[in-house]
Amino acid sequence: MGKKLSAAIALILATTLTACGGGNNNNANQAANAGASTSANAGKTDAGKNITLRIAWWGSQPRHDYTLEVIKMYEAAHPNVKIESEYANFDDYWKKLAPEAAASELPDIVQMDISYLSQYGSKGQLADLTPYLNKQIDTTDISENAISGGKLGDKLYGFNLGVNTVNFQYDPALLKKLGVDKPADDWTWDDYFALASKAKEAGLYFDNGFRPEVFFGYYLRTKGQHLYNAEGNALGYEDDQLFVDFFKPLAQLVKDGDTPPPDVKAQIKGLEDDLMVKGQQVGIWQWTNQFVGIQQVANRPLEMANMPNPDRVKGLYLKPSMYFSIAQNSKQKEAAADFINFFVNDVEANKLIKGDRGVPVNSKVIEAIKPTLEPAQQQVFDYVAWAQDNSSQMDPPDPIGAAEIITLFSSLAEQMDFQQITPEDAAKQFREEANAILAKNK
Repeated sequence: MGKKLSAAIALILATTLTACGGGNNNNANQAANAGASTSANAGKTDAGKNITLRIAWWGSQPRHDYTLEVIKMYEAAHPNVKIESEYANFDDYWKKLAPEAAASELPDIVQMDISYLSQYGSKGQLADLTPYLNKQIDTTDISENAISGGKLGDKLYGFNLGVNTVNFQYDPALLKKLGVDKPADDWTWDDYFALASKAKEAGLYFDNGFRPEVFFGYYLRTKGQHLYNAEGNALGYEDDQLFVDFFKPLAQLVKDGDTPPPDVKAQIKGLEDDLMVKGQQVGIWQWTNQFVGIQQVANRPLEMANMPNPDRVKGLYLKPSMYFSIAQNSKQKEAAADFINFFVNDVEANKLIKGDRGVPVNSKVIEAIKPTLEPAQQQVFDYVAWAQDNSSQMDPPDPIGAAEIITLFSSLAEQMDFQQITPEDAAKQFREEANAILAKNK
């Protein structure tokens, strides 16, 4: 990638509120050669003590594969450390994590999502990472604004693993079956509905719908509204017609057969099952960090398109793709912090990660891995750099209760797709139940 892209991504690291701290390579010579950040104290663990760490994450098979390889690299450099891995798809992951948290038996290192950070952090289930900064975790090449992306109040409960944003990812060969080479750069929601209506005629689905809390949130932002209020104790928009305007056309697409019904989507457990991967669906709406994984599984060229207009700049934002958090119940917090340091800042490890968990937050790592990137990774880096100049500041981390609201969203979206409830009634039910959940934060 050229100097312009490098500068743009460096700007992300310096200005975004949704990045995180970094650390040094454990091999000092390697760090010096690769340009990775170092500090006098970062990466220190008790080499004479045998340590076992548990780590948990969600993702698809490509993420599982490279994460296991990164773990092997760390264990090779730290013979006294053994790491036990636990992983699942997104939905199953949280179902397993909740009872572990309730029993104070969380893994030492927990991959954390912004929708759950407040919930787990406020309940005292996550450790404050502040004491480990510039000790086990070096933040030399990461700005203070970047680190704050994982803060709740004055506590750092999550260490951001990368920066990402949302877009439409598609198979250009399948899109051409609809008579279109690519979505226009300034396409609108009406353009999307028109394209989606052509899918059935071509024997395809156009997409598999929208994750409600993410993309309704985007839609609200384009209207100058927000899903949650600033205090996190109520919804942030007053007019239920916004809910109807977003979800009613989507339910119609399902009814018309342009996007799959819930019973078909229920069979999708991972990327291997994705209908685009199987050649039955044109594209998918998701985070940029997921692009590389789905292209690897599809094993054919895929492309990216912008989010629809109007007011895309107001709607689009950069966010932490995910965090690593340390469980409060962990007895090996320093060792866990050292692994996070390695994962974020080791250049060789990031050559395996390839931005799957978001564009790296350590500028030295970005510079070092740029020459190793394949076209799919370059598309991600390019898009995130573009989004930096074509987006607005993200909303605060989701409030406590967001996980319950996500479940409510999914239930109502499924009922609308099955024509079991009207969007108008769903809007009223959502407001009533969501506000009841959020009112507990007062």
